[in-house]
Formats: sequence, structure tokens, C-alpha cells
Amino acid sequence: MANPGTPTFDQLRIFLAVVETGSFAGAGRKLNRAVSVISYGIANLEAQLGLPLFEREGTKKPQLTAAGKAVLAEARTVAVGIDGLRAKVKGMLDGLEAEVSLVVDVMLPAERLGLVLRTFRAQFPTVSLRLHVEGLGAVAALVLDGQADLGIAGPVAAQVEGLVQCTAGSVPLVPVAAPDHPLARAATLRPGAAREYVQLVLTDRSQLTSGRDFAVNSPHTWRLSDLGAKHALLREGIGWGNMPLPMVEADLVAGTLVRLVMPDSPGGLYRFSAIHRPDAPPGPAATWLMQRFVDLGAADGDGGLADV
Repeated sequence: MANPGTPTFDQLRIFLAVVETGSFAGAGRKLNRAVSVISYGIANLEAQLGLPLFEREGTKKPQLTAAGKAVLAEARTVAVGIDGLRAKVKGMLDGLEAEVSLVVDVMLPAERLGLVLRTFRAQFPTVSLRLHVEGLGAVAALVLDGQADLGIAGPVAAQVEGLVQCTAGSVPLVPVAAPDHPLARAATLRPGAAREYVQLVLTDRSQLTSGRDFAVNSPHTWRLSDLGAKHALLREGIGWGNMPLPMVEADLVAGTLVRLVMPDSPGGLYRFSAIHRPDAPPGPAATWLMQRFVDLGAADGDGGLADV
């Protein structure tokens, strides 16, 4: 059984030009080559593959054979891959990162993250992105140990030394519970009422805040490392807890969660900072990404709430 040879990229480029322009002459004009060079390139490609790619008889315009149609799809895939490779290398030669590693706080509204990353993809199509989602001190920890180039961290980062920080907005946290929870059914909540019930609390997977609690009001707690799990358990009525308002707005409208009016635990603002290590300044793509978060965060109001 005969094995095909290995065509050159130039031969594939000539082949694609003939298909796109519909003639050998058109391919010559497109590639600024003589028609004889185009014809020679196609003949060499066919010899390498051991298959005729164009019908030679009974037609004025070159028509693809069945084999030519099959080869066309693969040739286009190779061309796209080569173009992507060249664009990525050019970006690196110009100082653009090949990849940006980003870690964001789990409290960051998903809609904002999606908006930023969608525009990032359009702005830097050759730059790969590695995304981590963490809570509390774990965001700063990934930046400190070099696993992430850039972080969008919560207020814990403000207490961590060795980071360059820039304000990047905030999100309101509100206390909520399921509608059948005793705290939700009460007409008025007295100070300290929340202490009688289980509070669902997000925990830190890093050691930066070991032994410390944030916005914990009840001695009865369930600790969870996943905000989605906390959301689900709140809707099941297992406890009460603070949640980012954008994440529970639909629940508040539908009545699957109720916002609690608690005199001693009213919620507050969860402030974000863009962070990076001083010895690892962000490159062009990461700098653009950081600035986008900062710009969008500038529009956040305080909503009359104090910091968490």
C-alpha cells in the first residue's frame, strides 16, 4: 500500500488559492505568481498525495475531484492553524502574552465577568486565558504563589501584604432565607434573632484567613466552600446567609428567597480590588483586562450600605 508524501504549506496555499479564485490565473494574481508556477505547484501537490485534485478534461474552470473536495477541508484546517500560529508568535514578538491566568472572587457578578471576558476575547484573539474562581483569601493566595497573573479579589486582599492593588468596584451583600424559614416569616426581627438559627457561611480554601470569620453573626454555622451550594441550601430553607444581590435577584422576584430586614446584620458592600505581585507586573493583555474591571467597577454605587 502506497503512503502519501508530505505536502508543503506553500503547495496547500496554492491549492486553496485556486479553489477560492476559481482558476489557475486567478490564483496567480492572488499570490503574485506566474500561472506556470501555480500549475507546477498543483502538479507537485497531486504527486505528493498520489491523487488528482482537479478535473483536467471537459471543463474550462478547474473542478475539484471527489478526492480534491476531501483534501480541501483538511487544507483549510491546516491554513487556519498556521495563520493562528503566526498571529500568536507575532503577538509574543510584540510583547503580548501567550496566556493570561486570571483568578476572580466568587462574589464577582457572573454577568460582569462574562462581559469582560467576551470583549477580551475579541480584543486579544491570540491570547489564551486560564480562569480560576475562588473565595476570600484563596484569590490572593493564587496571585502570591504565581499561579495567577492577575486577581479580582474581595476585601480580604486589602489585609494581605506584598500585593499591588487597585479598586475595582463592589457588590451588595444581602441577608436572605427561604420564605418558610422562621426569620422570613417573622413580621419584625429583633436584634440578635439571627443567632438562634443556622447561618450558612462561605469558607476560605487558603490559609490566609485561618481562624478568622467574616460577617458571621450566629454561633450555629454550616461552612461551605462553594457559593452555588450555599445558594441551593438557602433555597431549601436549611439556614440563612448573606449573598451577592445579583445572584439572588431572580429568587427575590420569584419569592424563592426573601430578603431579611435584620437590624444587627443588614448586609453590606463587598469591595473588589484588582491585584498582582509587584515583581510580576501584568503584560499588555493582562493590563487591559485589569483596567476593564476597574472601569466597570467605577460605576458601582454604595447603595447606602456599609462595608462588610
